[in-house]
Amino acid sequence: MTRVANAVRPRLAQAAGTVRPRLERAANAVRPGLRRATAAAKPQLARVRTVRFTRPKSVGTRGFTAGAAVAGLALAVTVATAAGPWDSTGQRTAEEDRAVALERTGGTDHGRNSDTPGSSGAVAGAPRPAPSAASVLVGLGRATTAVRPSPTGTALAGVLDPLLDDAALGAHHSAVVVDVATGRRLYGTGAGDALTPASTTKIATATAALSAMGADHRLTTRTVLEPGSRKLVLVGGGDPTLTARVRDGGTSRSGGAGDGPAWASLKDLADGTAKALKKRGLREVTLSYDASLFAGPALHPIGVNGNLAPVSALVADEGRTDDSTSGPVTRVTDPAADAARKFAAFLEDDGVKASSPGPSRATSEAENVAAVSSPPLSAVVERMLTNSDNDIAEALARQTAVATGRPASFDGGAAAIAAQLKKLELPLKGAQFHDGSGLDRNDRLTADLLTALLVEAGDPARPELRPILTGLPVAAFTGTLTGRYHDGASGLVRAKTGTLTGVNTLAGTVVDQDGRLLAFAFLASGTTNPAAAQSALDRTATALAGCGCR
Repeated sequence: MTRVANAVRPRLAQAAGTVRPRLERAANAVRPGLRRATAAAKPQLARVRTVRFTRPKSVGTRGFTAGAAVAGLALAVTVATAAGPWDSTGQRTAEEDRAVALERTGGTDHGRNSDTPGSSGAVAGAPRPAPSAASVLVGLGRATTAVRPSPTGTALAGVLDPLLDDAALGAHHSAVVVDVATGRRLYGTGAGDALTPASTTKIATATAALSAMGADHRLTTRTVLEPGSRKLVLVGGGDPTLTARVRDGGTSRSGGAGDGPAWASLKDLADGTAKALKKRGLREVTLSYDASLFAGPALHPIGVNGNLAPVSALVADEGRTDDSTSGPVTRVTDPAADAARKFAAFLEDDGVKASSPGPSRATSEAENVAAVSSPPLSAVVERMLTNSDNDIAEALARQTAVATGRPASFDGGAAAIAAQLKKLELPLKGAQFHDGSGLDRNDRLTADLLTALLVEAGDPARPELRPILTGLPVAAFTGTLTGRYHDGASGLVRAKTGTLTGVNTLAGTVVDQDGRLLAFAFLASGTTNPAAAQSALDRTATALAGCGCR
């Protein structure tokens, strides 16, 4: 033991010297957030203190908890940087090894994708409370640390009812809170009412896709050469994350700057194709493209819309006409033709002349030339949920249809989602699916179903669904919640947002003050002021995060 201690002492000293400056910088960075979080906690505590707690919690304790959450989040940034790398299931390898050693299921800290606008680098969740994986595990009651009992329905009602009665939430709203560890509903109002879910539909799409294809599944774009000819076909594999963008200097840009997932590159495919063609003595080809994997209408029922390109099995950069990676923007009218033209230009740059491409269908005798594949489906799902990416959602709905033998269309994708959720024995009464993104106003989901989906994703027996939890935006830090909760539960709430005209929804997870992981779903219809409705939902989630409620 003495020899072991002497051997590791220099390494520990070196590690401490490396981490100390990072911790100092992190502490300096979070001080403003700490002051805001403490100030924001005081009015909420005044309301929460009317509920009977097992242990009195003063304003100072609440402020300390909020401060600890912010400081913990900063510490997690440093720890997450050293923890790497990600494995194919969306979980850090080192964290998984530790979890196995502790005989419990591991999880992940989730930072923004490097190509998300406004990203400041790797921002991860706090180890306690949410959004870190450690807190999820504590909430599930599998750690050795004692976890307090679940909140009671009566206490929760005392906190949530007044907040949900806000007139900003419109004529009809529903809400459910569930203990993820037990699956027991703790609170419900209108739990079975089927309302328009907007983008919270993506939670259902993610669940269906992961259960049908698995977290390690990859989407492949390839080139094939028809036998005895110069006919080269670019075959779309339905990868909505395929990119044609390049860095300065001409190297491929696979998903933006930083260390995010390596999205498949059209330029890399052209480089590999040109190299293989030259080995065959071919420097001139007749180029065509095959986007036949998907069927049915390409245009969503909402029509031409900057939130979604025409759905195609071959598309580069979601058909965007600028350098954006998320959010509404004008799209190209024919994504497959656009991608093929860009591919032809890359071939020309590599010394292979290509004809102007047109549509075709590769034959079964065609020989594979080159291919590129997306990151694992786990990473694609995380990107979809974090950024509320409609293009990815519609592609995954159709991929689910392909995987289950249905037509890869809007109708086929919707049917495939419903069928997969039925196989998981989830509560589908009243649910109606018409697309994968939630842009269709005829979609209907219940708060009961949304919380059941989140509970399923937290089930240790279903690790393939974990990216649903890790992909949820983190309050004030990632994705569609980046600009929200700065005066509330920053870093404490992880949730999928949903917004359509007259519709505001929020569904996700929090870890309450007693360490319980809670899943929640709030749906409001008939709202007239989207900003006010959004604030009302955020206040409700913040109250849930700050509640012991027993």
